[in-house]
Amino acid sequence: MSDISIRRVEENDLLPLLDIYNYYIRETPITFDVEPRTLVQRREWLASFAPTSRYQCFVAVEKERPIGWASSHRFKERAAYDTTVESSVYLAPDRTGQGIGKRLYATLFDALRTQHIHRIHGGITQPNPASNRLHESMGFERVGLLPQVGWKFGRFWDVASYVLPFGS
Repeated sequence: MSDISIRRVEENDLLPLLDIYNYYIRETPITFDVEPRTLVQRREWLASFAPTSRYQCFVAVEKERPIGWASSHRFKERAAYDTTVESSVYLAPDRTGQGIGKRLYATLFDALRTQHIHRIHGGITQPNPASNRLHESMGFERVGLLPQVGWKFGRFWDVASYVLPFGS
């Protein structure tokens, strides 16, 4: 894994990251998006990140090819939620379970330490034992379950709510 580097997301990363995300849209309930995303949408996504904000994104790169990312984004729109962010981590399907998600989250969380963030939230479609383990290993605590809140692939899915106490 030493040949994997982690850096901030860049425009050139968008196509490989789009392929990864669209795989999860088409093949899994992990994301509740149901239509594949476009490059235009991924450019809008990229524009939402800034190194000096609460919303950041880091990619794992192997041999110059992005193989996953971790990001933080707005938890909810109302102003009182501003000290809480939501986190996401996605890896190429053949790169899961190798510690890359943990490295991505560690880099993201380190970058967020300068921000006024009190909690980081993670919502995980269930069942997903690997993601549950990853979040728990990073210090997240499972605080609840939202039963049958998503409809995909002809069935309802539960979402576990995880929270990481953070910073101030």
